[in-house]
Amino acid sequence: MRVRILPVLLLGLFLSGCAHVVSEKSLSLVDARITFEELKRSPDSFIGKYVLLGGTIAGVRNQKKGGELEVLQAPLDSSDEPEVPGYSGGRFLVASPDFLDPLVYKTGRRITVVGEVKGKATRTIDEMEYVYPLVAAVEIHLFEQYEPDRFYYYPYPPPFYYDPFWDPWWHYYRRPFILHRR
Repeated sequence: MRVRILPVLLLGLFLSGCAHVVSEKSLSLVDARITFEELKRSPDSFIGKYVLLGGTIAGVRNQKKGGELEVLQAPLDSSDEPEVPGYSGGRFLVASPDFLDPLVYKTGRRITVVGEVKGKATRTIDEMEYVYPLVAAVEIHLFEQYEPDRFYYYPYPPPFYYDPFWDPWWHYYRRPFILHRR
C-alpha cells in the first residue's frame, strides 16, 4: 500500500511547484515566441498578439478612459513571477479600462500581466522622450510586497550558534506545580 501512495504524493508535490500565477485561459492566448526585446524594438509589428510580461511598477496614472501602469520589465521565472530586478529590458505600459488605485498598485510592487499588444506610446521620463510598448491588460496579478522581518535582525553580531529554546536561567524562575492547597 505504501508503495502505491508514495509516487502519488511525490507527483502531487512536484506538480504543486509548477503552478502559474495567471489563469490557464489567459495563458492559452499568449504567443510565447514573442520576447520583450522584440516587442520593444518594433511594437507595431505585434499589434493584436497577446504577451505575458512582468516586472516592477514604476508609476500609475488614472485618466477618464481608465488606468495606466508604467512597469520596469523583469524576466519571469518558471511560475511566471518576475525575478528581482537585476536586469531589465526597459519599460512598458499596461492600459486598463478600470480605475487603478495608486495605494494598491504601489510603486515597487511586482506584477505579471497578460495583455494584447496595442502598439506604442510616447511619454517623457524627466526631460527625455521614451517610446513604450503599450499592452491592454487581460489579466493582472500583483505580488505581495516583500518587507523584511524587523525582529529577525540582531542589534549585535549573532553568535555562531543560537538556540531560541535554550535558557540557562530556567531553574531560577521555575515554580513547582501545586495540586492541593491546605
